[in-house]
Amino acid sequence: MRSFSAGWPRRRWNLPPRRDSVTAQAARPDAFAYQLAGLDRACRQLPGDSTETAHLIGLMHATADAFRARDTQLVVPALLAYAHYLEDELLLEEALDVLETALRVGGEALRDSDRVASRLRVARVLRKLNEFGAAEQAYSHAATLAAATGDQHSVLLSRIGSANTLVARGNLTYAERRLREILLDAEGLDDRDAQARAHQGLAVVLSTSGQPAQAIPHEWRAFQLYEDDLSRMRVLSDLGIMLLIIGDVDSAERALTEIVRSGANQDVVDNAMIELMNCASYQRDRVGFERWWDRCWERREEMPSNVLADFYLKAGIGRARFGQFDRAEVLLRTALKTAEGAGLHELVFRIERINRGLRDCCEACEAPSQSVAEPRCQTAGVREVSAALAHLAT
Repeated sequence: MRSFSAGWPRRRWNLPPRRDSVTAQAARPDAFAYQLAGLDRACRQLPGDSTETAHLIGLMHATADAFRARDTQLVVPALLAYAHYLEDELLLEEALDVLETALRVGGEALRDSDRVASRLRVARVLRKLNEFGAAEQAYSHAATLAAATGDQHSVLLSRIGSANTLVARGNLTYAERRLREILLDAEGLDDRDAQARAHQGLAVVLSTSGQPAQAIPHEWRAFQLYEDDLSRMRVLSDLGIMLLIIGDVDSAERALTEIVRSGANQDVVDNAMIELMNCASYQRDRVGFERWWDRCWERREEMPSNVLADFYLKAGIGRARFGQFDRAEVLLRTALKTAEGAGLHELVFRIERINRGLRDCCEACEAPSQSVAEPRCQTAGVREVSAALAHLAT
């Protein structure tokens, strides 16, 4: 699905300055009703089965309620929900606009919890936009606000977010040290959610630094600590990828199959199916590859750009593993075009590197599947996670 917001300019909204009280009083009393009627007509022209349509209609109703009650706070939850949706769709500039609007609308009357939550979300979106300096300032501001109200959980979330910013900057050593400190503090406060996020952050740091075997137990601990199903399924997705990296394909497939079986959010299921397709080609399982290829292909028009680019990339790698280099080249070109169009620079570099060496992998692709799928040396922690996943699948 292509989001309506995808057509917006990729910049902040140029909102008009606030009007003074004289100008505001000069406005016609029924001006809001005309605006609301116009919005209602516009929303009725949008696809009725779209998630974004539902958010926009909900936002319109919340605005009407806020106007009637003369309470701007009533519109803030709808704005935050819409911003969260936009962030999930990777419409990050638009999400940032909505979050800043929520802060402006709420003003000084904004509840402490909403003010902290908004700042944390602003910081997270800024981090995803690679605006690291601004993200760190936003995390620091959120921590100060949370500490002033005794919200220790949000203080921990701010510190975890700041550490994740260090990871994005490439300062893995300092990020790991800070996350271990945060984990100790979270354990001392018996904060399960913060513990889960700290473990997940440590898993990312260790995996990024080339230590996936050390990362896997942290990822599994995050799975055990999280209480909401969506977070647990996202952790299983990351866990499946890490297990595949170390060659434990059976455990990777168990984790990913559990996601598909559970019927998690569609974006998580799409990622899991793509990785299951990748697992099948890794083992030179042509039947399994084609089965997951078909299921992913049926979903391609609904995938956001980052997931779609990953699908084409993994499909291209799979075709190359089966010696279908012409089809692989077409898929990799499509992956590159998709990633470039979405501004996914790291993925663009990765696809270009893989594409340059595509023909050189012919000899490796002819190796027996047993040698390709042979698991590497496993640590005791990895063996424990693998056994737990085998039990989870029964």
